[in-house]
Amino acid sequence: MRHAPFLRWPGGICPVRATLALAMLALLIVLSAEAALAHAVTLGDKGYIQEITGPQIIPFLYLGAKHMVTGYDHILFLFGVIFFLYGMREIGLYVTLFAVGHSTTMLLGVWFNFGINAYIIDAIIGFSVVYKALDNLGAFRKWFGVQPDTRLATLIFGFLHGFGLASKIIEYDISQDGLLTNLIAFNVGVEIGQLTALAAILVLMRRWRASPSFGQQAYTANVIMIGLGFYLMGFQLIGLALA
Repeated sequence: MRHAPFLRWPGGICPVRATLALAMLALLIVLSAEAALAHAVTLGDKGYIQEITGPQIIPFLYLGAKHMVTGYDHILFLFGVIFFLYGMREIGLYVTLFAVGHSTTMLLGVWFNFGINAYIIDAIIGFSVVYKALDNLGAFRKWFGVQPDTRLATLIFGFLHGFGLASKIIEYDISQDGLLTNLIAFNVGVEIGQLTALAAILVLMRRWRASPSFGQQAYTANVIMIGLGFYLMGFQLIGLALA
């Protein structure tokens, strides 16, 4: 798995470009302030789900896909996972590991009514974004002289992301009638949303990688991801303290 050079501006990136990168980070943080509750259950969706009973495949497919596509932190992590992956087989492996992880804990968490505090799990998901960006930059090899198993890390963070999904589904307070069918439909919807997001990311990445300045911009992008990940962590931890 490829990594960018660690903690230096490759190719002598000029101060103007660095300033623009920091400005972009600040703008993204401001714009994401209202979106920081993107995983919250909307009142319309929650009211609808609480009123229906029995197997409802289409509504739960829609909710699963919507949850993933609007789940900016899940998308950020997925973006980090495939950032330096070029072969479709390798991409498929990592995406499958992530899917297996979040599908397992989502299904088990809801079935056994076990969720983790939404602020805590969302802070952990924010940390996963920081971790993957640092991994992409080769930070762990630089700091500790070892490279963590990226496949195992992807699976573990998949488990944690799944607990985030489970916590949100539990908020729906859905009927036990048809629960398993609806959970499977929701999970399939999540995978549809994930594949949709992945397809869009791969199209953009293919064009981006063709640019001669990709190496420089890749470093900047991962630094921005680190900043966003820390912001998401801080936002959730502040919310936990105030809750």
